[in-house]
Amino acid sequence: MSLDIIIALSLFLIGFLYSSVGHGGASGYIAVLSLYAVPVTAYKPIILILNIVVAGMAFYQFRKAGYFKWKICKPFLFTSVPAAFIGSRFPLHGDLYNLLLGLALVVPIIKLLGVLPSDSQGKKTIPVLAPLMWGAVLGFLSGMLNIGGGIFLSPVLILLSWANAKEAAAASALFIVLNSLGGLLGSSDPINVSPSAAIWFSSAAAGGGLGSYIGSQRLPQVTVRYLLTAVLAIASCKLIFFM
Repeated sequence: MSLDIIIALSLFLIGFLYSSVGHGGASGYIAVLSLYAVPVTAYKPIILILNIVVAGMAFYQFRKAGYFKWKICKPFLFTSVPAAFIGSRFPLHGDLYNLLLGLALVVPIIKLLGVLPSDSQGKKTIPVLAPLMWGAVLGFLSGMLNIGGGIFLSPVLILLSWANAKEAAAASALFIVLNSLGGLLGSSDPINVSPSAAIWFSSAAAGGGLGSYIGSQRLPQVTVRYLLTAVLAIASCKLIFFM
């Protein structure tokens, strides 16, 4: 089996898993390309474009299923999108990039697995200032790391009891689309599409379409939550231990 087909199948799986929890998959695509020694810097703009496509499909499916709540997403977007634009002006590269992104995923993994105690007692009212602050921080990180930021937003919404798993997925999907767009507009990297890249990312988009439908329409809340944990764990381990 050729390397192109192996990468395409890997990206299909990543697109499927990430979109099933409302994510675009940028951190997963980066992990896969790094694993096969593909220079990620050559494909950074394409990864953001794919992020927009896959997260857009996820947003459509979760919104169609009735899980999107504008009041959950709106306060984060006010600050995250301009922060993502600014963050894209200070991109990180190499081992430091992988290490910071991998470590940033560890805490939500631990919390989502229930290893640390939680005081969640059902959904809480979202305050005014906290989402604005979270949005600015997550948006800036998204721009620096060339991702949409949903992989950070989903755990925040769930762990602070501001949304259930599927509501978090719907909010994160729109968050990713708009932050990826902000990061793309702020990036100066050229868009290069090779024949191999076209095959890889078409496969990822196909996986995203299938995953977003199954995640929004077929899977129960607890399954989506554990899928999110698995997605975070896979990306974190790859980025930290196989840089």
